[in-house]
Amino acid sequence: MSCSRRQFMAGMSAGTLIMMTGTRSLASPLAHSQTIDGVRYGMLHDETACIGCTACMDACRETNKVPDGVARLQILRSGPEGEYPNQSYQFFRKSCQHCDNAPCVHVCPTGASHIRAEDGIVDVNPDLCVGCMYCLAACPYRVRFINPVTRVADKCDFCRQTNLAAGKQPACVEACPTKALVFGNLDDPDSALSQRLAKEETYRFKEALGTSPKMYRIAKGEKS
Repeated sequence: MSCSRRQFMAGMSAGTLIMMTGTRSLASPLAHSQTIDGVRYGMLHDETACIGCTACMDACRETNKVPDGVARLQILRSGPEGEYPNQSYQFFRKSCQHCDNAPCVHVCPTGASHIRAEDGIVDVNPDLCVGCMYCLAACPYRVRFINPVTRVADKCDFCRQTNLAAGKQPACVEACPTKALVFGNLDDPDSALSQRLAKEETYRFKEALGTSPKMYRIAKGEKS
């Protein structure tokens, strides 16, 4: 399904506004997700436990058949910190934040980018995506890309169509050897994720932009 010229131009105007006004526009009220039966998926990355092995990246690529040259998930390394031989590195997960207040959804002219009512996952409908790349420009986390095979916007979807559909945890969570990733329902106080968040001091990347990301982090050293 393709969008009309009027819809396309409206989306272009929204995308231009985002780029012209900078971060201030990202903090403006956008449509928040609506959950059904209290399901709103999120994730925790424990940077103190992450060893940068990239097993999560490999599992994501294999499970979701991500083409070469693009990635839904990256582990970025910074450092070293400290003096030899007591040096350490910091590892940062770069992937979709599944924002409750997602700029990518706001600028999409066709409705392809949307927040799923069933679980709060920020998703892309490939049948509606026209590859205009407004969502790529609007995302302050720079985690979207145009899939070279499908030619539509792509990104992490918490393995919605693969592992989650099979009743399993996202591939990255299952593959992590140090259990640095915790996935679950933020609206369930008894979920492993909610219980962990209740006990730990966490932060969310670029939270000041008003995007309400559902990716939480336990910091190791200074925050990025």
